Amino acid sequence: MTATEVTAIAATAPQPAVSTPAALVLEDGRIFRGSSYGATGTALGEAVFATGMTGYQETITDPSYARQLVVQTAPHIGNTGVNSEDAESRRIWVAGYIVRDAARRPSNWRSERSLDDELVQQGIVGIQGVDTRAITRHLREHKTMRAGIFSGDAAQATDKELLSAVLASAPMEGARLAEEVSVDEAYAVEPKDHGWEGEPRLSIAAIDLGIKAMTPIRFAERGVRVHVLPATATLDDVKAVNPDGFFMSNGPGDPATADAQVKLLRSVLDEKLPYFGICFGNQILGRALGFGTYKLRYGHRGINQPVMDRRTGKVEITSQNHGFAVDAPLDGATQAPEERYGRVEVSHVSLNDDVVEGLACLDIPAFSVQYHPEAAAGPHDAAYLFDRFIDLMEGTRDGRTANLSGEPVDAAHPAAGTNAAGTNAAGTNADAQHKTDNKTEDKK
Repeated sequence: MTATEVTAIAATAPQPAVSTPAALVLEDGRIFRGSSYGATGTALGEAVFATGMTGYQETITDPSYARQLVVQTAPHIGNTGVNSEDAESRRIWVAGYIVRDAARRPSNWRSERSLDDELVQQGIVGIQGVDTRAITRHLREHKTMRAGIFSGDAAQATDKELLSAVLASAPMEGARLAEEVSVDEAYAVEPKDHGWEGEPRLSIAAIDLGIKAMTPIRFAERGVRVHVLPATATLDDVKAVNPDGFFMSNGPGDPATADAQVKLLRSVLDEKLPYFGICFGNQILGRALGFGTYKLRYGHRGINQPVMDRRTGKVEITSQNHGFAVDAPLDGATQAPEERYGRVEVSHVSLNDDVVEGLACLDIPAFSVQYHPEAAAGPHDAAYLFDRFIDLMEGTRDGRTANLSGEPVDAAHPAAGTNAAGTNAAGTNADAQHKTDNKTEDKK
């Protein structure tokens, strides 16, 4: 069997089967052998690990995992089955699934079917019985990388042929995936359907770049009507719903490819419409302000990631799922490279590796975070961010405030301690220094 034939098998619909030998092949040649889980066939993508001890159904239905093979570090997966209520989107988005001990049968009063059956039904190829601790340690040491899961007929190829199929697959760098996972048509999420009594207090336009179902629900619970728009929406589409604020969601892929969304956000910021972004939406704000983005060695994926809110000094345990980050100066306010947007500061940082976890604009009504405050599954430490956005929208509408600084809006206000060239008081380029610092993510 040639590598071309192995790749061709990947294009065929996976077929359900009894457990058969399976292999996980990493692009550096490391191979882990186990048995098939879910559908049999071939799955190609980027191998990443997720550290959550619960919420596997929410994980596999998170669109941010599109084109990724997810390694669950929790050893026992499938114990509680799956149900129709806990999915975070309309389908499973992981390209493949890697677990150590798959439950032989689910045992939970909410279970409607087994995870194995769900994977088969949706054609998701998985592997079980592998040492997920060893896989995780390998990815931590050598970075996330392309990989393939092969089972059934596909697993009969030689190791060289399997590796060739992996090396022929597309990398995550340069991948434009938000349009692939987004909705095709707009829809609205109404507060009255989620416990809110009375008329909506505000409305927002939310761009679906891979939005999780709980995000608009968190807004609706607070009385905000959410107009969810496709990733291809224009400024005219946004204005057509007459929103009080603008939101961009989480999503998969490389933020360097999101030129259309960056252009849209700049148009929104120029309109002084309040903005809140999470995850991919944080990276897009960073790009709109003129900062760069870069790929992390192995990313942050799990529901136990510690983050410091620099405004309050509070440490939050957060839910995260990202492989890219914003490259922005960590210390103090600085002038945005796109100078018309005034000052910006890094509002949140990761306590594990100092990666930028949030941005706050001080002269326009905009902020964002890199993590998932809807936390499904996960802790609710960051739920206050929805209220912060509501306060910003109401303050902008009522004329009380239009930014997070508490000062009058003045885009010409100089950034404290930083000159127009981006050099701080010590005479060093803060952006370049941060880029050097945060490249050491895995070594701390």
